[in-house]
Amino acid sequence: MNYFTLSLALIFVFIPLILSKTLNLGLEKDTVIATIRSIIQLLVVGYILKMVFDTEHLFFIFIMIALMITAATQNTRKKGVSIKGITWKLVITFVFIELLTQLILIGFHIIPPTAQYMIPISGMVIGNSMVLAILFLNRFDAEIASRKEHIELILSLGGTPKQAIQKQLVASIKASTIPTIESQKTIGLVQLPGMMSGQIIAGADPVQAVQFQLLILFLLLTTAVTTSVLLGFLAYPTLFNDRMQFLEDRFIKREK
Repeated sequence: MNYFTLSLALIFVFIPLILSKTLNLGLEKDTVIATIRSIIQLLVVGYILKMVFDTEHLFFIFIMIALMITAATQNTRKKGVSIKGITWKLVITFVFIELLTQLILIGFHIIPPTAQYMIPISGMVIGNSMVLAILFLNRFDAEIASRKEHIELILSLGGTPKQAIQKQLVASIKASTIPTIESQKTIGLVQLPGMMSGQIIAGADPVQAVQFQLLILFLLLTTAVTTSVLLGFLAYPTLFNDRMQFLEDRFIKREK
């Protein structure tokens, strides 16, 4: 593929633009911005990755991973404004997920410790963790806002903050991880995953492409559950004060 054939792919951008304009959907501006940003960001990342792959220096690998974690944190923190210290809780979650997955992959010699493997896999892991964190925070916020009386009742009967928030926490963790689990049930039947498709298009052996894709699927399963559980247990204590009272005012402000 060259830049000319890539430019022909803009046909797929014009189609939603035409539909939006015809049906007065108002999506033209966002579509154009998203297209321009994706072109610039991916081209810049492509040239940066080329430099990193050529140097094979661990310092540049760590810098790339740190930038991914920073971007994921900035994008996700907006969804957790009712949780005190959400920025650092997200950083801890993303760093833990990254360390856990890379230590297992490299420690058991599943992948070599090179930029070619570490950076793409880290991108998929951190990106998936970001999406799961957003899903969890959205659901957690909604669960608490709709069941404040239930939380107050358990506390008034002598329950601990953990007991008071247990149902909301479990429901939020389940809701955020269900999409990942359900998508794996139909993988290969309804769709061919992106990494597998990319390898096959690039000429890789289909069986080897399947093996790498299974590796990613198992990674994302761990990422999904661990992200929701860790972030949940880091977040819920901040909803109560030292006297185990529920800080309801944060959610009242959100509703207004």
